[in-house]
Amino acid sequence: MSLLVSTRPSLSFRSNVYLLRRPNTTTNLPLSSASLTPKPPPPLPTPRVHILHRAPYTSPCTPRATSAAAATHTILHDAGVAAAVLAGAYALVSAFDFLTQRNLIQQKTGSYIVWAVFHGFLANFQNSTTTEARYFACLVPLVNFLRLVIHGLSLASDEGLIKSVTREGKPEELLRGPLYYVLILILCALIFWRESPVGLISLAMMCGGDGIADIIGRRFGSLKIPYNQQKSWAGSISMFIFGFLISIGMLQYYSVLGYLHLDWVQTVQKVALVSLVATVVESLPTTEVVDDNISVPLVSMAVAFSMFGY
Repeated sequence: MSLLVSTRPSLSFRSNVYLLRRPNTTTNLPLSSASLTPKPPPPLPTPRVHILHRAPYTSPCTPRATSAAAATHTILHDAGVAAAVLAGAYALVSAFDFLTQRNLIQQKTGSYIVWAVFHGFLANFQNSTTTEARYFACLVPLVNFLRLVIHGLSLASDEGLIKSVTREGKPEELLRGPLYYVLILILCALIFWRESPVGLISLAMMCGGDGIADIIGRRFGSLKIPYNQQKSWAGSISMFIFGFLISIGMLQYYSVLGYLHLDWVQTVQKVALVSLVATVVESLPTTEVVDDNISVPLVSMAVAFSMFGY
């Protein structure tokens, strides 16, 4: 009997300890296995599906359409520049013919005008990345080519043109030196464009070096070259100097625009050698066989291409 009484307080003490440990329990019954199982997390809210919602439509042709529009814009820009420069070149040549007809300027000065207009025309395409840009750049010399052919064949008469670019005043002279001159311009634009120094050097030798050599030789060419009495030391020296300087100037100009990346120490040496070879070729007594407007630029192209390689 005493043992039964002594065990009850012990049970009460244990249940009191249990109540202290679980304050949230409202009953003194022992915990079941179900109460020890963790409750599952509440379900996530179901996303609402908008049946009538239309997503923005993206056409698979949109990038292609955008690129085509950009290309069309660039081509229109090139065509607009070509038309503007063509009009300016025609006005400049007409003014030159007028001044030459009245003996106010010399005929050879026209080479500088054509050369300056052509390179100014190329500079206007510095922002164009289309392949067609080089063809637009050929429009100015191409129109001049057609003009020379028409008047050289006497299909039309233009005394100002004949007097400005010929030496004897004969229309058939238009089909020789002046026509070769324009063909070289077109050739350099189509083949070398603005990515190669070869075309720039060739044009500089033909337009700048040979052109200035003719003017200086006529005024100060009393001392003739022994193997060619039609050429003078003053003209040859001026061709070497101005051909070299104009070539370096044009290479520097296109390098600033970002088209050429050159080692200038080697470039100066190479251009000096090209100028020397072109000067020697220009001084040879071969004018009756091959015109200077063919021999000088073609030899300059060959030598420059062998040195620069592109």
